[in-house]
Amino acid sequence: MTHPREEVRARLQTDRPHSARVWNYLLGGKDNYPVDSEAGEVILKTFPEFAAVARLQRKFLARAVRFLAGEAGVRQFLDIGTGLPTADNTHELAQHIAPESRIVYVDNDPLVLVHAQALLTSSDEGACAYVDADVRDPERILAEAAKTLDLSRPVALTMLGIMGQISEAERPADLVSTLMSALPSGSYLALSDGTNTNGALNTAVGFYNGQSANTYHLRSPQEIASFFTGLDLVEPGVVSTAAWRPDADPAEEDTADVSVCGVALKK
Repeated sequence: MTHPREEVRARLQTDRPHSARVWNYLLGGKDNYPVDSEAGEVILKTFPEFAAVARLQRKFLARAVRFLAGEAGVRQFLDIGTGLPTADNTHELAQHIAPESRIVYVDNDPLVLVHAQALLTSSDEGACAYVDADVRDPERILAEAAKTLDLSRPVALTMLGIMGQISEAERPADLVSTLMSALPSGSYLALSDGTNTNGALNTAVGFYNGQSANTYHLRSPQEIASFFTGLDLVEPGVVSTAAWRPDADPAEEDTADVSVCGVALKK
């Protein structure tokens, strides 16, 4: 019989880089292993702007959640592909605006889940829960999320950088559709992902895929936009990550051709 610690150690796969840990390294975090930092350094040598892309995606998350909790009035969030905790996590942003907000974080990396349970603590009025599940199993995600969220009321589904981990053979659009179909009218989808329009980024991701425990699949902006099919896009639509309702401070770098994002309403 496998000991639980041995099972966690096997799942961590510390001999190969993992997306959440590499992302953490690119954001300047310390929750990663040497294999992750080594992969991150090679990526940065191939595509130096990658760290800026990581930061811009976190900024998009902040702007999207502030819009959803503020202007849109959403009080429930389902965050799939949480990643390792850093500044401005979903529940902190939402509960700063509406303390009663309820958030379910979903990830399949045991290191992410350990840190989430330790660091992502809810306000007294709201709730936070953590689900160990893969985006490829939307039925399990929905069943677990329903223990914390009322799925008869609007939910904001956030999927940042997660659909790139799904190959075309795994039918990524169907996964998004299954999740959104289970949510009621008034729910939202916030999604961002990397595009295949930059040669240096393609090379960097190709290196990562050759070393990693999980591969990443860059797509065209049009393919990413298709994940919003059947939903009403919020202005300005599907645009570069830096261009979605930007804050007053200017973008760090010109990364318009490497990632796109959008927020859309289910009517």
